[in-house]
Amino acid sequence: MCGIVGVVAERNSVPILMEGLRRLEYRGYDSAGIAVLEDGRVARLRTVGKVRILQDALDATPISGHVGIAHTRWATHGVPTTHNAHPHISRDGVAIVHNGIIENHEALRADLKGLGYAFTSETDTEVIAHRVHHHLATSADLFEAVRKTVAELQGAYALAVVCEADPECIVAAREGCPVAIGLGIDENFVASDVAALLPVTRRFMFLEEGDVAEIRRKSIKIMDAAGARAERPIRESELPADAVERGQYRHFMLKEIHEQPRAIAQTLEERVAGGKLLDAAFGPCAEQIFKKVKAVHIAACGTSFHAGLVASYFIEQVCRIPARIEIASEYRYRDPVITPDTLFVTISQSGETADTLAALRNAKRAQYLATLTICNVAESSMVRESELVLLTRAGPEIGVASTKAFTTQLTALAMLTVALAKNRRDAAQEHDLVSQLLQLPGLVEKTLKLDATIAVVAEAFADKRHALFVGRGPLHAIAMEGALKLKEISYIHAEAYAAAELKHGPLALVDEDMPVVAVAPNNELLEKLKSNLQEVRARGGKLFVFADPKAGMHSEDGVTVIDMPAPVSALQAPIAFAIPMQLLAYHVAVLKGTDVDQPRNLAKSLTVE
Repeated sequence: MCGIVGVVAERNSVPILMEGLRRLEYRGYDSAGIAVLEDGRVARLRTVGKVRILQDALDATPISGHVGIAHTRWATHGVPTTHNAHPHISRDGVAIVHNGIIENHEALRADLKGLGYAFTSETDTEVIAHRVHHHLATSADLFEAVRKTVAELQGAYALAVVCEADPECIVAAREGCPVAIGLGIDENFVASDVAALLPVTRRFMFLEEGDVAEIRRKSIKIMDAAGARAERPIRESELPADAVERGQYRHFMLKEIHEQPRAIAQTLEERVAGGKLLDAAFGPCAEQIFKKVKAVHIAACGTSFHAGLVASYFIEQVCRIPARIEIASEYRYRDPVITPDTLFVTISQSGETADTLAALRNAKRAQYLATLTICNVAESSMVRESELVLLTRAGPEIGVASTKAFTTQLTALAMLTVALAKNRRDAAQEHDLVSQLLQLPGLVEKTLKLDATIAVVAEAFADKRHALFVGRGPLHAIAMEGALKLKEISYIHAEAYAAAELKHGPLALVDEDMPVVAVAPNNELLEKLKSNLQEVRARGGKLFVFADPKAGMHSEDGVTVIDMPAPVSALQAPIAFAIPMQLLAYHVAVLKGTDVDQPRNLAKSLTVE
């Protein structure tokens, strides 16, 4: 969600800050702002809306400075207005940007008002700015003032602070939200996401929970939560500088849909060989852990939850062990019964999803056999805190509506299924499953050729207000994902059901203005699905069926059948059928003229509860 960029340099920081904000736009935001130390004084500009509006304001009223901070805000406390936008300023030029939520801000605000501080916003962030100023009076420097301040905060935060009293540094702090420090030559940087800094550096350090860092041009000082000096390892980012460019595509989402064959292939690379899956891909101790697993718990949110739901079917069917999927935001407040030798799996594109990260931390304190994270960001908190990890290698996903992150998660979870099955099935089955995985990039490539056909089908949805999606077995989760995609980017109300559940209520909604989308693989539930769809036709509903070419389904009055380009196995079907769901949502959104990549009210990386 919110994005932070900071620069301590010999050159003008403003172009670097603005480019960083542009590279963080994918995270979702409603306002933007920048503050620099110009001739020793804080100069600030803030605007509501897109970064380009802030750039227009800068063009009209230029500011410059060697040290600066900038921010894109996604509203939590206080509506999107200029006075609620970051950076926030206290007395004597203390300026701050903040990601996260401060849970005790009301108590701190009351105390500060008693001390004579006036508030100009409804945000929890302004409380931090005033608190830092208050502590400056009794601190040696800004670093110590920030340390005293964060000791009083309850909640989640990533902070970057500058002040006129110490104009050559930025102080950053982290608790529950990511902070990366970028290392340059006689200049250093800070950001909430390495993507913001790729044009200026590829070398990064990542703050750990409770860390406070002082960032100067030629030095970095870090203290941990216990107040001890800390050294954090330097990591080289493998992301190319143009990783967040749209290229020839109209939208990032379309680009990312078409990147899926390569992303899936990269997720499989070096992890399968000779018809076998390499357990070491999950970590050096994975083989020993997998041999002991007797049950699996999965926690995830949103699209990742749908991927986990598919996995729960496969793990039970193939491995014959219990598998349970939980919504992470609910799981973290439960007191689950944990059977011996249960593997806890978290799934997150960013690795910073607040609810899923909290679920992981709860699990680490519980009696699980081990924790495993499936994630797309090597430097993320969840990756660093899990015992086992499988990176999805999807590359940066800029569109808020997840596409390639989802299908690479499904690929990774299929790999996990094979890994868990190895000790329970024979080698021939492993070879067959691995062979099916290796066919996935080619199958997805073929499925993408439906693009033009689906663009025509989308015209039937452009004037609709509601839609239903149905599927059975693991494909019920793909129907759920299809409904989510449509509502996310086209703003059409869409719901998904297991097809047999239509007769238990949703059929009351079906008429000629309620299109029903079905996913129909050629499996043991196909005939049951066909019967369910007849119930829709009997009530005048219009069907749009994405069908396996061997399903024996044909278009007729009120029924549009879109044949998939190739038959698929049970393991391949969720990934193959996810592609037309993505394309349908994309083309409907384009017809409706919505903001495809940055839909309203949504954020890419949800680092607050």
